[in-house]
Amino acid sequence: MKITGSYAFDAPAAQVWETLMSPDQLSSCIPGCQGFELIAEDEYRVTINIRVGPINGRYEAKIALRDQNPPNSYRLVAEGSGPLGFAKGVAIGTLTEQDGKTTLQVEAEAEVGGTVARIGQRMTGTVAKTMMDRFFACLRETRASPATY
Repeated sequence: MKITGSYAFDAPAAQVWETLMSPDQLSSCIPGCQGFELIAEDEYRVTINIRVGPINGRYEAKIALRDQNPPNSYRLVAEGSGPLGFAKGVAIGTLTEQDGKTTLQVEAEAEVGGTVARIGQRMTGTVAKTMMDRFFACLRETRASPATY
């Protein structure tokens, strides 16, 4: 499944980058996050509760930030599993600054399997996009000035 989004921040790219790379900011903005632990440089173990329609499950995931080109781009690699299935994916984030404001373009490719995919197949894309939108809205509100996306 492909997921894309464009998010505007009323802040320079360096400030948005700092927010994106802050473990405290990330952990506080991931929807359903119940645990966030550094396990290696730029790698985290995350415990998250996800609801897809009538299915609610707790997932353990590993998130790694790769190919960092501050403050221009990064690649996020995620893989997780739980009693209801698995999810894995890669997202590329590209920041563009103009007149002190930054646009973050995100292009992600994800795969979901197991019970959650079979039962909630039609909803998984919508849930994933909603979670991504909520995550970046939270980042705007916590560190960078609010803007629209």
